[in-house]
Amino acid sequence: MASNKEEVRLFGMVQSPFASRVEITLKLKGVEYKYEEEKWGNFSDTLIKYNPVYKKVPVFVHNDKHLSESLVILEYIDETWKQNPILPSDPYKRALARLSSNFIDDKCFNGVSKAVFTLDEKEQEKSIEEIEVVLQFLENELKDKFFGGEKIGLVDISAVFIAYWIPIIQEVKGIKLFNFEKFPKLYNWSQDFNNHPIVKEKLPTRENLLAFYKVMFLQK
Repeated sequence: MASNKEEVRLFGMVQSPFASRVEITLKLKGVEYKYEEEKWGNFSDTLIKYNPVYKKVPVFVHNDKHLSESLVILEYIDETWKQNPILPSDPYKRALARLSSNFIDDKCFNGVSKAVFTLDEKEQEKSIEEIEVVLQFLENELKDKFFGGEKIGLVDISAVFIAYWIPIIQEVKGIKLFNFEKFPKLYNWSQDFNNHPIVKEKLPTRENLLAFYKVMFLQK
């Protein structure tokens, strides 16, 4: 637990899967923190001061230290608060977990962004194919209830976008990316992950995300 003398703050946005990663990890660790809600398109001066280059959430503050980029923040939290580790102790397995997490961000998140915002049908098809490669890779890698075994780990938390955000995005946009028929193991994992008590507590409501993406897609 963070002591009374420690300042732990998280600048996030309820619709951000990246901020959700940090909240889930802090809750798993039992770390108390102050949450600062930011507004889409109107970030606070404090956030911009802490993250002047990218100007985005999440931003994590621990005493006089501040960090951006969710995967960097997760590793910092895991190394600072040792209870309930999210990374394996074995160096090789730890490296693989980092690789998979980066793979999710580089290929899946960026691929979904391209698929839902492009107006070119061929580009959309290409993006969907790239997403399916990532999902198939994760389907093949899933050997237990969670990627971390019987407990939630870094890859599970990194894939919150797949488990919770993609089904809502595809519903709003009317495209098929992720379902039981194509990826049965991954789909069952997503249900177990979303219904984990700690994860469920920290996820935004479905209604909130539906409304957010309906407005976002109309604007685009």
